[in-house]
Amino acid sequence: MASYNKVILMGNLTRDPEKRYTESGTCIVTMGIAVNRRVKRQNEWTEEASFFDIVVFGNQAENCAKYLAKGRPVLVDGELQQRRWEAQDGSKRSKVEVVANQVTFLYSGSGGGGGGGGSHGGGG
Repeated sequence: MASYNKVILMGNLTRDPEKRYTESGTCIVTMGIAVNRRVKRQNEWTEEASFFDIVVFGNQAENCAKYLAKGRPVLVDGELQQRRWEAQDGSKRSKVEVVANQVTFLYSGSGGGGGGGGSHGGGG
């Protein structure tokens, strides 16, 4: 059976991007995003936030680290990825994150930020 894995999120960064490099020199940036949705409770509309971790690779990651900061609005087009590992205490852990195929900057910041499109070309 065929499968399809696509996520599009628009929201604001919850923290500054964190940059690191693989042993082969590929840039990896992780950042958090808050996405609001309107919910009606007891005849009153309120906004409720959901929080997601985003991973970006390569040149696009470099641009995210250079031009983005906490609070900046972004549009993320990517796919879900589940990571699994064993903690130091032996317990099994897992985490679902969004691996970005494209990150679009939704602000016109000074300093030439602009858009941060492109593809990362593979997982991490």
